[in-house]
Order: sequence, then structure tokens, then C-alpha cells
Amino acid sequence: MKHRHLLPLALASMLGLAACTGGAATPAPSSPPASADPATGLDGRTFLSTGATGATLVPGSQVRIAFAGGNIAANAGCNSMSGSYTIVGDRLDVDLLAMTEMACEEPLMAQDGWVAALLDGATITLDGDTLTLAKDGVALTLQDREVADPDRPLLGTRWVVDGLISGDAVSSVPQGVTAALVFADGRVDVEAGCNTGSGTVRIDGATIVFGPIALTKMACGEAAMAVEQAVTTVLTGEAGYAIEAGSLTLTNGAAGLMLRAAP
Repeated sequence: MKHRHLLPLALASMLGLAACTGGAATPAPSSPPASADPATGLDGRTFLSTGATGATLVPGSQVRIAFAGGNIAANAGCNSMSGSYTIVGDRLDVDLLAMTEMACEEPLMAQDGWVAALLDGATITLDGDTLTLAKDGVALTLQDREVADPDRPLLGTRWVVDGLISGDAVSSVPQGVTAALVFADGRVDVEAGCNTGSGTVRIDGATIVFGPIALTKMACGEAAMAVEQAVTTVLTGEAGYAIEAGSLTLTNGAAGLMLRAAP
């Protein structure tokens, strides 16, 4: 298994890597009026890049910028950035932008650089769900995440496990092992990594209460059985859940699962 450390909670929540939205059918908030004042229209929103002029977005990457409580968090495909911000007139001022120090391929490292340089001092325009940042000949356009990449419904989506949370670390699911959940009204069907089965569930706000899960009794290899143990631990009793776009996070004490919506 590969292991990676979780971001600090405050930054992770802003970037949507942990709890952001919970609920099977939470309606998207109504869009602000066109040409909204960015000083009042950004808080609590996340934006995803849709294009750039004066700079080239790395193919397959996406710039993500979130605003919450006077703080800004951004990811340009490699490192995560965060700091406090203010808006004066149409200018975005970022104070002491901090960045993680991961090493990535050079195109992504370069993209980290120009996005970080753009954030502080950019001219900022918010027009409905479209955000534009412009500075020194570079302009980045972004769209509200809830419009660009809406939350998938909890019910009816096949959620495939791709991360096993233990404390402050996440382990990847071994190659060749598949675990997945499908929730229906009052029920969950489980592929646990080796065995399959189902059980009852009760959804209460951002909490899922799991009844007993009945599984088949096959014996599999060590890797599959380890995944199954991790999955069944989380599906015992009460677990918190959060959905952002195509990601579902389930947490039960120090254990948890990170899942993605299957196409």
C-alpha cells in the first residue's frame, strides 16, 4: 500500500479534501447576481479553473481556489497554498502565502509558480458563477465548483474505495483489490474487498447509522482481507459522511474511507 499524510484539517476542509457537503440531495445555492462584489460574494465558495490567457494550464490539471472566513486556499496541481486575504476595490491581496513543498514534474511546478504569483495583487472580478483573476498579462478564469462539478447523490451512486484512513494517514487500496458501496433507501450493498453482502442503513443529516452487514464467507489473500477489515470497521455503527463533487468521505472514529464515484 502507498501511504500519504492528510493535510491539516483547516486547509483540507477548504480544499474539499475532507468534509465539505453532506447529504444526498443538497440543493446548490442560488447564484449571486451578475457582477457581484467579490468582497462579499466569495466567502464559502470554491472555484475550478476553466481557462487561462498569458499562461498555459498543464493538460489534465485544474487550479482550485477556495475562500473561507478571510482565508484563501489554492492548489494548482501539485502543492497546496494558503494564507489570509483581503479585497480592496478590485484587488486581491494575499498575506504570507504558505505553500507545501512536494516535488512534482516540472510543468506542474511551473504552474504552482505562476498561480502563486498571480494570487497576490490580482485584479479580481466575480460575475455570477465566474471568477477572473488577472495580473501582469496573465488572466485565469474559474467557475464555481458546485456548477462546474456538482455533488453526486449519495443514493444510487457506486462509490469505489480508493483510500483507507487511519488516524492522520491514508493508505491506497492495493492493486487488484476492489471495494465499493451502493446506497439505496434504507440499504447498502457492499463489496468489501473479498466478500460481498448488504445491510440496513439510516441516514440522519451528515451521519449514516449502519445496521449489521451480512457478508459471504470466502477467504481471500492477505491484501484483500486487510481491505475488508478496514471497510467493515467503518461500516459499524455510526459514521459521519461528506460529499464533494465525485468524492465521498466516511469517518468512524480514527478510521475512515475515501471513495470516488464510479463513471
